[in-house]
Amino acid sequence: MSDSPVIELRNLKKYFNQSESLRDSLIPWRSGNKIQAVDGVTMSINRNESTAIIGESGCGKSTLLNTLMGLYTPTGGELLFEGQDVSEFDRKDWKRFRRNVQIIFQNPFESLNPKMTVRKTLKEPLEIHDQDDQERRIRDILETVELAPAEKCLGRMPEQLSGGEKQRVSIARALVLDPDVILADEPVSMLDVSTQTAILNLLSRLTHEMDVALVYVSHDLSTVSYVCDEINVMYLGRIVESGPTANIIDDPKHPYSQALINAVPVPDPYYRRKRAKLEGAPKDPINLGEGCRFRDRCPERMEVCDYSAEFHEETSDWHVACHLYYEHATDQKSGDGVVSTETSVATEVESS
Repeated sequence: MSDSPVIELRNLKKYFNQSESLRDSLIPWRSGNKIQAVDGVTMSINRNESTAIIGESGCGKSTLLNTLMGLYTPTGGELLFEGQDVSEFDRKDWKRFRRNVQIIFQNPFESLNPKMTVRKTLKEPLEIHDQDDQERRIRDILETVELAPAEKCLGRMPEQLSGGEKQRVSIARALVLDPDVILADEPVSMLDVSTQTAILNLLSRLTHEMDVALVYVSHDLSTVSYVCDEINVMYLGRIVESGPTANIIDDPKHPYSQALINAVPVPDPYYRRKRAKLEGAPKDPINLGEGCRFRDRCPERMEVCDYSAEFHEETSDWHVACHLYYEHATDQKSGDGVVSTETSVATEVESS
């Protein structure tokens, strides 16, 4: 098995044109506004690993997932599948990509065709990709996702299934082609808590047993630790922190990551912790320009936050884009003019 990433993103961008009125189109500075849904994301997705992309609604995670799926064409940067840029794909390459990159949708009540039985739902992708031994593969994958015996549900329609059974069928549909990558778009958000746990444990087990890469998109940090080896925290189209799940949950570095962690409910009425000091809502991702995207809501805001932060390396696999964690030059105004000084913001924060 190759050690190279199955999917690699290099400064990936996806912008949309903002709908504009005739008046806007006639005014130069109001025309051509871009919605920066995904703005310079770099990450690697490896086999037998599970990666989470988390953030509030509107941060760009679903757009990133749709771009990974090939439903959106990147505006800039590179999206590589098995080392090949998807912009160079021909029809045969795209068919191979579609077979090997599968998606589990958020809403199992709407993602299944109400007029198709479970057998037909699972048989359709096998027919599209000319796969042999279809009946055996259908029965095997139903057993794998714990819908046993298979005969019990093969002839059922979606309306005859519970929410958890519907999502297991959706997972089976994604896995029946034996893909390299599974993209899971908030796959448990529509399910009750007890069913969520069962589905998350199933995804975690299957990721390692079937040697696939899992990209798990969610706004709910409480579910991530069940499934993911790594977390990427996303805010307004950019990754602000990435690293091992345990590290980020136990000791988040970026102020936005800290706010997300502190917002997770703890089932203990006597537990006391520092409350998240997070006010307001993310701004519209339109012509955002330079600077930290989080600065307008950040309790640690400084003047230097008007400039984009570099990624600081906590460890070889843990990075944070925040001015709090590295030395940089700042310009401070004095009575005689501008004086350039070298400042370690991290040292100042620790000493205060």
